[in-house]
Amino acid sequence: MNRIIGGGPAPASAQVQRLEVGEESAGQRLDNFLIRSLKGVPKTHVYRIIRSGEVRVNKGRAQADTRVEAGDVVRVPPVRTATPAPDARPAPAREFPVLFEDEHLLAIDKPAGVAVHGGSGVSFGVIEQLRQARPQAKMLELVHRLDRETSGILLVAKRRSALTRLQDQFRERETGKTYLALAVGAWPANRKVIDLPLHKYLQADGERRVKVVAKDDPEGQRSITLVKVARRNERFSLLEVTIKTGRTHQIRVHLAANGHPIAGDDKYGDFELNKALQKDGLKRMFLHAWRLQFDHPASGERIALQAPLPPDLAGFLTQCLPDPAAST
Repeated sequence: MNRIIGGGPAPASAQVQRLEVGEESAGQRLDNFLIRSLKGVPKTHVYRIIRSGEVRVNKGRAQADTRVEAGDVVRVPPVRTATPAPDARPAPAREFPVLFEDEHLLAIDKPAGVAVHGGSGVSFGVIEQLRQARPQAKMLELVHRLDRETSGILLVAKRRSALTRLQDQFRERETGKTYLALAVGAWPANRKVIDLPLHKYLQADGERRVKVVAKDDPEGQRSITLVKVARRNERFSLLEVTIKTGRTHQIRVHLAANGHPIAGDDKYGDFELNKALQKDGLKRMFLHAWRLQFDHPASGERIALQAPLPPDLAGFLTQCLPDPAAST
């Protein structure tokens, strides 16, 4: 089990703690490990101390997605413990449309507008709601993430072995992840590969943003996106977008940097156009995690999942970019 090896007991939040990672936490992301270990510490604060570099793993700096292993020592700076509000309630139990399920994993079709987990001003997300709906489940852990406004396929592990094997596939780029995105304007059919480094930064208000940087920028992370035009007209292009690297906001920033932002994107999009599109029925960003391929963590069988466009996006697409095949 995880244990404290320095800095006093966990409630003594005014001093440095050193947490040794136990076998049951091996393979977890650093953010998930800290959220589970630092009971009562707001998730927003956990992410803040990781971003600031105050959290160290074996004396080295680490990112939120760093994997911890059994025996690692995690240094945590003095942290504050939140006092639960008198009316604080647990996340409401909720099930989501199931695309695939067995004893190892669960694949759901996440609706737009629901965060995958609590934090950053959100008290709960998909994973907390699933845990409430399935109290008998020994384990439910997110394998990967989707932005709050992105709908589509989301994997949840039901066993530690499944979690680590699936996350290894994501990290080693052995999965096939294809999104449907509606880009503004006519995307050039010959522009099939976007290879632009991305850099995460914080705005003055503390909100996270991502930008394209020069190829020699030491802060940039190489990011590769493949684009295929499904259909288009002068106003919009429906794109099948496959990501080879899973960077934060990668598709959104890459398409916007090429002059064709995603319709409805409130962070990197055309804000005036978005207002007009709301009147036409597009109430959110048109980005959907459409297809996902991976090797089953136990059998090794290649699994191919597909989540159809939700009704709101499908209806808007029919209105603004009809499928020529549908009229023949």
